Amino acid sequence: MPPAGARTYSAALMSSIIRPELAAASAPAVPFRHRHLLGIDGLSAADISEILDIAGQYVELNRRGGAKSSLLRGRTMVNLFFESSTRTRTSFELAGKRLGADVINMAADGSSVRKGETLLDTAITLNAMHVDVLVVRHPESGAVKLLSDKVNCVVMNGGDGQHEHPTQALLDALTIRRRKGRLEGLVVTICGDVLHSRVARSNIRLLTTMGARVRVVAPPTLLPAAIERLGVEAHTDMKKGLAGADIVMMLRLQNERMQGSYVPSTREYFRFFGLDYDKLDAAKPDALIMHPGPMNRGVEIDSEVADDFGRSVIQEQVEMGVAVRMACLDILTRALRSNAPALEVTN
Repeated sequence: MPPAGARTYSAALMSSIIRPELAAASAPAVPFRHRHLLGIDGLSAADISEILDIAGQYVELNRRGGAKSSLLRGRTMVNLFFESSTRTRTSFELAGKRLGADVINMAADGSSVRKGETLLDTAITLNAMHVDVLVVRHPESGAVKLLSDKVNCVVMNGGDGQHEHPTQALLDALTIRRRKGRLEGLVVTICGDVLHSRVARSNIRLLTTMGARVRVVAPPTLLPAAIERLGVEAHTDMKKGLAGADIVMMLRLQNERMQGSYVPSTREYFRFFGLDYDKLDAAKPDALIMHPGPMNRGVEIDSEVADDFGRSVIQEQVEMGVAVRMACLDILTRALRSNAPALEVTN
């Protein structure tokens, strides 16, 4: 059951679709204490729960169809992506538009960055344009934090290097909580290229904060040194790592971040670390199968397993992503809104 504050927020949010005058009372009394969303590191269990509670209400709003918010009407949101992306950028774009923002997509390939402009020059330019929300994906760890120190707007991390991908961890948590009813006490096994994965790092931080028991499974070459210091169990054998797991979270083999050879071949990798039904038998019979995408079928996961309607929640993760990003935009822009605008239904 969600806390009382979440129920109050839910009632106000859903009621304001019909009765706009209730929208101003929708925000919880306790303010969210973070200006930006740069990572899961630094978020408390209460912070995470608040985001997930509000995201749950946006799931229901999105499923109504035709419902659109004017919460961010008149606000400008820029998606600044220095790496190619389909799921994350589109999800942020949908989230912003469903909240009524003016959304602009900027790709580094077509920007002045390509012509030699520095990251700080970009920050100065965006400040001059009076952007309200900036979503950044960058191949270098720490680049998003650097930008957040130089701009006046709200900054959200869409993934930076091997550091963090906070909204992916939040949408994964929302998917799990909606299916299992909780996070605390669950055994979550994260399998694959842990070394290069910002998704793994954010998920480890979130899940351990929320009381889950986390394991990682990978070849020794793809396990970070001293990974146990993050409060996880490390395994190099899939069946041992999957034994009794409630959640099996596969990771993409990130060849673009590898300098040199980390695995003998993709065929050998799949044989020992790709998820198939034989390995999955070690997990609980009702274990959920997850993957942040994009999937390399036949490398990290067998197609039959990925498409298992009863156990795979990969497509549900995509749906939860829009709702989570709407919730994050809602929460982080509260300070920008002296009076919360009305929610309305549009056809």
